[in-house]
Order: sequence, then C-alpha cells, then structure tokens
Amino acid sequence: MPGLQVQLPRLLLDPQQRDLPCGDADGLVSVQIDHAAGRVVAIRPVHPAASLPLAFTPLVDAHVHLDKAFSWAEVPNRAGTMAQALSLNLAEGEQRSREAVMARAERALEQAWRYGLRALRSHVDSGGPAAEPSWEALLELQQRWRGRVELQLVALAPLAHWGTQVGRDLAQRVASCGGLLGGVLGPPFPRSRHDRRALQTLLQLADALGCGLDLHVDEAGEAPGAGVGLLLEVLEQQRPPQLPISCSHASSLGLLPAGAQRRLAERLAAQAVSVIALPTTNFWLLGREGEHDLPQRPLAPLRLLQRCGVAVAVGADNVQDPWYPGGDFDPLELLRLAFRAFHAAPWQRQGLMPFSTTPAQLLGLEWDGILRRGAPADLLITSATSWSSLLAGPPQRRVLRSGCWLEPPARDQPAPALASLGAIPSSHPG
Repeated sequence: MPGLQVQLPRLLLDPQQRDLPCGDADGLVSVQIDHAAGRVVAIRPVHPAASLPLAFTPLVDAHVHLDKAFSWAEVPNRAGTMAQALSLNLAEGEQRSREAVMARAERALEQAWRYGLRALRSHVDSGGPAAEPSWEALLELQQRWRGRVELQLVALAPLAHWGTQVGRDLAQRVASCGGLLGGVLGPPFPRSRHDRRALQTLLQLADALGCGLDLHVDEAGEAPGAGVGLLLEVLEQQRPPQLPISCSHASSLGLLPAGAQRRLAERLAAQAVSVIALPTTNFWLLGREGEHDLPQRPLAPLRLLQRCGVAVAVGADNVQDPWYPGGDFDPLELLRLAFRAFHAAPWQRQGLMPFSTTPAQLLGLEWDGILRRGAPADLLITSATSWSSLLAGPPQRRVLRSGCWLEPPARDQPAPALASLGAIPSSHPG
C-alpha cells in the first residue's frame, strides 16, 4: 500500500528513531508513513519537492461537559453571566432525561471523532436530579464508543456531597467505571468554613477507592487563587502519594502579581497537581464587571505554569450550552484559540503538548500519541502546509483511524490537496 507523505511535529514522532531529523525551524519533519492492518510499519524521512500537508496524531480534550452540550437552544444565557449560567443549568438539570443526554453526547462524540479527537474527559452533573439520567446515558456511550473515542467521566458535585452516604455510593460507582471525583472550590461559589474538612474527606475517599480528582477551581475574577491556595494547604499537610489531581480552570491565578503566580505554580508542581486551562468559557463568562472599564479576562497562566514544571492541558469546556454558546468539539479551533489566548506557539513543544501528549498522560491513555512503528495508523491531516496557514483560517482535514479514512464533518469536505490522499477507501467500521 502506498505511504502517506506529510509534515509532522517532531514532538509527535518517535524520539528513539535516530534516522529522523530534529525538525526544521518550525519543529516539523517531512516523513512517509507506511501502514498495514491498522498499524504503522515504517516511518521514513523524505525530501519533498513541494510542501506537504501538516498532520498530527489524533488529539485529546481533557475537559468537556457532554451531558449539557448543545442545550443552548433550550436554555440560552443571553446575559452571558456566570450567575445566569448556573441558574439555567440547574433549571435544565431538573428536567434532564436519559434520552436528551444520549442524543447530545452521541452528537458530540460523532463530531469529536470526525474532527480528529481520540479521547475526552467529560464532567457530569452529579449532585441532583440530573445525575441518574446523565450517568445512565454516558456509561452506555462510554462502552459503545470504546476504541474510537475513549470517554473518561468525572462526577461533578458539591464538595459536601462526598461526605454523605449518597455521595459515597456514587463514588463507588464512579470508581468502578474508571472515573474521577470532582467538585467546586473557590469563587464564584461562596466559601464555607467547612470547605477544608470537605476537601480532606474527598481526598481520603478518592485515595481509598483509587480514583483521581479533577476539581473546578477558581473560575472567577475575584479572590484570585483562593481555591488553589486552600487545596495546596490541605495537600501540603497530607497528600495521598499516588492520587492524580487536576485543577480545572484555575482562571483567577492570572490576576495575581507575577511573584504570587510563580509561588503558587511552584507549589502546584511540588504537589504534582496538573492544571487544565479552559479559555473559551472563561473568556465568555468572566471579566464582565465594570462594563465601561477595560475588562480583565481571568485565565490560567499556561506558560508560567509549564516553566515551573506543572503539567498543563487545554480543554474545550462547554459547547453550545448556557455556559458558552459556541464551539463544536473541533480540537484545531481550540489550538488556534490557545495561540492567541496564551501565546502558545504550536511550533514549540510546550505549545503543542497541552493538546496531545499531556492530556493523554492525564487521562492515562494506553497510547501516548507518539507515532512509532507498531503505533495505531491514526492521523489528523490538514489542508495547511505551515503553522502560519493553519493559524490563518480554519483548515480542512482528513482523519485516518486504524488505516481507514473517516468521512469528514459536513463543513469539512476535503480540499484537492487532501482528496489526493484518498488512495485508502473512505470508510471505517462503525
């Protein structure tokens, strides 16, 4: 079978394969990839006469909300405020059905699959009437999509919920399906004098069950770093040594003075706490105070965190729901936004890692996303031929999974340069 000739970031190519160059000034290597029976059998450097398509291994999103995705039409938050988003979310949750979650999440997974995502971590509203229909639907879809889009689930509930018998029963269920426990810490939710004890209880519960934590922390423009600070105080007293812990959002850290940011970042690194930055929802909801002033947009300081040794991923968060009206599970759109929001240059290793190798590590995926002999023949191939052309406008793409082409999303019919790759039938089982 003829090989595919593409440009790949050196980050995504086997570091042990010595016959591949280090990459050009943009960190790219032109290669030919040969595959058979759904696996890579050879990777060879090439010297093309013309520019080749820019490609990636399928990407990973470490923070979404499948249970409420695509609900904007039913519960639109035209005010764009955090308070209104929460109110509408709670109202929708009172009426949420298994069928509604099934339809939303199936649509989301189908789009993610065809856009070039191979795994998602979804938080699930779990502290009220929305819990049972959401978990029923998502656990079924987790099994149905296994092998195409790996789905990891996080139970999102108030911290105090985990100290109740209902909470402990839920935690057992979550652990049995390889999920994580979650909660909300720091503004905009009011601080309680019981937060410290509730957090200690949650840590002990997660440690006993052997499942990780992913907390919504400091998703606000007030009391910068309060939630992260409390978490670190508790961990520095007694940190379960093998417990994976992530802070999602950590938005208000970006409002702290540089020295305070660095000190918290160093403490996060010392406690092996990862951060999942979420620019879309944070840009939309936060920083609205004082309409006539220059808005402050709270956002996790991604590059500083990385320099201090914190593992950082970037997630899409909300998609067309009361928290954010846009998005459609396209990882390349998120990468393009991160370039502007964080100055995360994708030609630098640390600019690309939050979408590829780091979230793969956080989700504990079997494949790290590095293309090597024997790896899955999985590629996301774009119509761009340089980083600049990728950033200039939304690219078209073709997605190869197990050596077969997927039909692209409706908006993304392949450009001629990509259509020429179609020597492999445009089909895939399921």
